[in-house]
Amino acid sequence: MHYDRGWRSYVSTAERRRQALRKIQQLRKKGHPISPVTVEGRAIAKTFWGKAWCENLERYSDFANRLPRGRTYVRNGSVIDLQIASGEVKALVSGSEIYEIVAKITPVTKARWKSICKDCAGAIDSLVELLQGRLSTGVMERICREKTGLFPSPNEIQLSCSCPDWASMCKHVAAVLYGIGARLDQQPELLFRLHELDEKELITEAGGALPLAKKGAAPGKILRSDDLSELFGLDMARSRAPNAKLPGTAGTKSKHAKKSRESRSL
Repeated sequence: MHYDRGWRSYVSTAERRRQALRKIQQLRKKGHPISPVTVEGRAIAKTFWGKAWCENLERYSDFANRLPRGRTYVRNGSVIDLQIASGEVKALVSGSEIYEIVAKITPVTKARWKSICKDCAGAIDSLVELLQGRLSTGVMERICREKTGLFPSPNEIQLSCSCPDWASMCKHVAAVLYGIGARLDQQPELLFRLHELDEKELITEAGGALPLAKKGAAPGKILRSDDLSELFGLDMARSRAPNAKLPGTAGTKSKHAKKSRESRSL
């Protein structure tokens, strides 16, 4: 890599993409699972969880100076690999070189998680509703609340990048943090994995809701067979064979047949 007065020489976006592709091919040959961040259009995130993560980043003045460059990098495909695990995010970003980024997230305390579950109890009916972000304003505000929700504050994130920039929040790190938001668009459950949490606990606190669907109808709203009998005047308790004739039909048919025979004999 060439330097000019201590600064690395400019590398075009096209060249960064070429070197990123070479790195991806090398890693795949070695069996390394590659998960690049792909952003379509201008919006980095489009769903509730992705947008909420990005908005949380922009809420902190500590990150303000470097975030715009990070947005550019993530949009042009510079985050060539992003892996989210318990308490840690590892990524590769294509810049003047391929840089390695690690972001360590302090998991929420048990007390904070218990408080979130308690405050949201009874307001979330299903995992589908939770992960799709189809929640009430109160629930969303509680889960995303600054400092006491699930999104980390700057002092709960330890950032490192292999680039020569002295700042802890370099443009490569910023790109990775936005990349997390884009990834939550596709896999919102990763937010809970990052904190080593079980999202089903939020549902359990809601009163034993089913894990993947809304609760069934309340007992008072289910019609029993006795209710149907009363409503339609039917004897629901009696079981009949599929081809059984209704009472009285056999006798009626027999009488009609007898009259028909008598009329033919006249």
